[in-house]
Amino acid sequence: MAKREIKTNRAPKPLGQYSQGVISGNRIYVSGQYPVDSEKRGMPTGVAAQTRQVLTNVRNIIEAGGGKINNIIMCTIYLANLGDFNEFNTVYAEFFKAPYPACTIVGCVLNPGVLIEINAIAEI
Repeated sequence: MAKREIKTNRAPKPLGQYSQGVISGNRIYVSGQYPVDSEKRGMPTGVAAQTRQVLTNVRNIIEAGGGKINNIIMCTIYLANLGDFNEFNTVYAEFFKAPYPACTIVGCVLNPGVLIEINAIAEI
């Protein structure tokens, strides 16, 4: 099965040898997104603002691939502090409605200043 790269100026450009997103068959795979605003080239502070920016980046990549955010079937969320879960979850609920995507949440060390990263899979 062939794969197609997704590129958009509405999300940060990759820093390495990976794509913002890839379409394969009826699926879109979105690489882990950091909370960087591609227009302002800045990063907000606080987990709520960073979550909002990350999910905006994910949505923009999915839309560039022909999908919608409600097409997401799986997210992996990486939190620098699992104690931020409730604040993250409040913002997450602004983007998703039932039936929610399947989800895995991982506590991990991220780059300095980065509190959250999210990757996603969408069925289109």
